[in-house]
Amino acid sequence: MNAFDLVMFDLDGTLVETAPEIFDAVNDTLRYFALPEVTQQQVNDWIGHGTRELLIQALAFSGKVPVSTVRASDSLELSVSRFDKHYQQRCGTRSQLYPHVRETLAALRKQGVKLAVVTNKEGRYTTTVLDAHSLTPLLDAVVSGDSFPAKKPDPTGVQSCLCQFGVSPERALFVGDSSIDVATARNAGVRVWMLPYGYNMGQPIEACAPDRVIADCSELLN
Repeated sequence: MNAFDLVMFDLDGTLVETAPEIFDAVNDTLRYFALPEVTQQQVNDWIGHGTRELLIQALAFSGKVPVSTVRASDSLELSVSRFDKHYQQRCGTRSQLYPHVRETLAALRKQGVKLAVVTNKEGRYTTTVLDAHSLTPLLDAVVSGDSFPAKKPDPTGVQSCLCQFGVSPERALFVGDSSIDVATARNAGVRVWMLPYGYNMGQPIEACAPDRVIADCSELLN
């Protein structure tokens, strides 16, 4: 019998390596506004709070202005809509599934485990990435960064999945790659396992004190 009735996953850095195409879209946007480009590592370290927040960090760094100035800027919405165009074109072009993701999801589903994605990525991008990698049919629920007023580490997204499937917190697991995911799981009272290869703002994943660190998704089947 399975230890869990519901397994929830983060998306970027957990199921799909999306950083290369996010990097492309960020630099597409910066180039459009004649701003200096940023590096892949910087983009990796900014991933986690949704693409809007990532873009704000990039604009601030590239324009050599405080983040608060970018947030308050009249031109922010213009930058966001430009990024939107670029990222929609880039979504699915340079991302790839991490090892054993598809077969693990299929095996868990076969065992009757409910599967969900809970991400801070905006819904329009989440859908594009999931569809690009044919993951949508394997999932029972998808919660994006704009599905509710509050994003991770607020527990609302996790709680909505628990409620939807009638699963108690002790029968649920959250799988992610960052301190945001650990905090989300703790706030919702569910166990949390971390993958070591994702985007944790440049910090070692062990520092977040998850319940377990697993090498890849296939360990969910043991």
